[in-house]
Amino acid sequence: MKQSAWTLVFGAWLVAAMSTLGALFLGEVMGFAPCVLCWYQRIFMFPLVFVLAVGLFPFDPRVTRYGLPLAIGGWLIAAWHVLLTAGIIPESATPCTKGVPCGLVQVEWFGFVTIPLLSLAAFTVINALLFATLKSNK
Repeated sequence: MKQSAWTLVFGAWLVAAMSTLGALFLGEVMGFAPCVLCWYQRIFMFPLVFVLAVGLFPFDPRVTRYGLPLAIGGWLIAAWHVLLTAGIIPESATPCTKGVPCGLVQVEWFGFVTIPLLSLAAFTVINALLFATLKSNK
């Protein structure tokens, strides 16, 4: 086992765990209702916590086979959501027909950091770490 590969997967797990806890905190403690696209991103993020943890103990370099599809799918939805909240994609092109509108910005820190942007950043880091794991295993 390469120690660097384990460290990369652990870093990806840490980001996934922090993202999951952050999503739960924003929803359950702060009371922000998630939109449909937020739910889809959660569907991709939450299992990563368990999939990556199982791949760490004992370390299995094949964990990227299971983690990358989840991380890539989540990244695609998060990118779509960021483009939607930025006004680049029209609201009519989303699955949000009931409940919270997907284009609604509920939180905006520093004038530009939104919940979809945080999700995109988390999925980007996770993807980068998992791709680096693939490269270090070859």
